[in-house]
Amino acid sequence: MIRQLLLGTALCLGLTAAAQAATTPFSLFLFSPTQTSKPADDVSGIRLGLIYGVNSSLTGIDAGGVNRLTSNLTGVQWSLWGTVEGDLTGAQLNWIAAQAKGHALGLQNAFYNQAGSLSGIQFGIVNLSGRTEGIQIGLVNMADSMKGLQIGLVNAIRTGGAFPVFPIVNWSF
Repeated sequence: MIRQLLLGTALCLGLTAAAQAATTPFSLFLFSPTQTSKPADDVSGIRLGLIYGVNSSLTGIDAGGVNRLTSNLTGVQWSLWGTVEGDLTGAQLNWIAAQAKGHALGLQNAFYNQAGSLSGIQFGIVNLSGRTEGIQIGLVNMADSMKGLQIGLVNAIRTGGAFPVFPIVNWSF
């Protein structure tokens, strides 16, 4: 009986949390949680901020200081530091760092770029990715596996590259 009661309570709490998450067309933030949307909300439109903002996912334009999405980004992110904990479809055009912990389909352009896997282009000083299909251009380029081209001072492809580490250019097709 207690087990069923706990299970029912957990289910109700989960449904309540899911009902509280919403989609908003606009979000403005100073720093989370001082923002016009809840951190669990999705934004489908424009998100603008100054210091630090968190939302679940975004479809549209994301501009600000330190921008974090706990799920996916479909669109363009322009910030000092941007983290997408899910997948990126579009572009991260950031100053310091562009991170997509899932799959990045498109462009990452920052001082430091990191993707779980990449189908597209990374352009920065340091570029890191897992399975990569595309181009990395920077001083240091590192990929776990690659179908594409690396151009930079240090180019490393862990498995399947023409060379494990090579200066100026490395590739795997």
